[in-house]
Amino acid sequence: MTMDAVPPVRPIAPYLGGKKNLARRLCALIDRHDHLTYAEPFVGMGGIFLRRTRRPPAEFINDRGREVYTLFRVLQEHYVAFLDLLRFQITTQANFDRLVAVDPDTLTDLQRAARFLYLQRLAFGGKVSGRNFGLSADRPARFNLTTLEPDLEALHSRLSGVTVMNLDYAVFIDRLDRAGTLFYLDPPYFGNEGDYGKGLFDRVAFASMADQLSGLKGAFILSLNDHPEVRRTFAGFEVSEVATTYSIARSKAVDQTARRELLISNFRLG
Repeated sequence: MTMDAVPPVRPIAPYLGGKKNLARRLCALIDRHDHLTYAEPFVGMGGIFLRRTRRPPAEFINDRGREVYTLFRVLQEHYVAFLDLLRFQITTQANFDRLVAVDPDTLTDLQRAARFLYLQRLAFGGKVSGRNFGLSADRPARFNLTTLEPDLEALHSRLSGVTVMNLDYAVFIDRLDRAGTLFYLDPPYFGNEGDYGKGLFDRVAFASMADQLSGLKGAFILSLNDHPEVRRTFAGFEVSEVATTYSIARSKAVDQTARRELLISNFRLG
């Protein structure tokens, strides 16, 4: 199959569950699997999508979260106007608090995308809901277009030829499932289903996800936290354990705590 080399791109903002610590291993598994179509139902900020080094002829990214979808679409279609809107933004807690309180449905798509990027750059831990203003005593201000613009330019270029969608994950999978498609799924962790917004994902979806994946024509890799219920739900697939670390806030400190994650697939990752 035809796979072209592509330079990896740095995500433009932190995102809860961004898979930074597992990215090298996951991208190596994805890059060596021959496929005609690559598809991500839960793309988030693209922590895995953007770090891959090979691309097939067709790529599809999806997120049910309207903010993620709007940001990627604006970067594709309105890049110059988006930069102009960001040009005079500075890092202040007052502006952060003001934007947290704004209803995104009252904004234009450009304003909505700019608000989301600003909040994600400044929010502690890449949180999507319940955001708090992040403070770092050992680094420059988190929102600085001078340093951010090269990453935005790289992302704008990388999105060329990529189809961006805003569907429920199951509908997205049904529409793209065929021989030659590789799906990478990064759903909310078991036990943290509401972390990305109310009503976007529910715990009962894991069982229906397993049913859907059992009849897949294409191939998939799914990453989830290691939990007994996850092991039971996906027991019919290949399951591999990997070690990683999670950043956990404890009062004013952040601990890097060792954890196990599961890589689940319908082919041997070996």
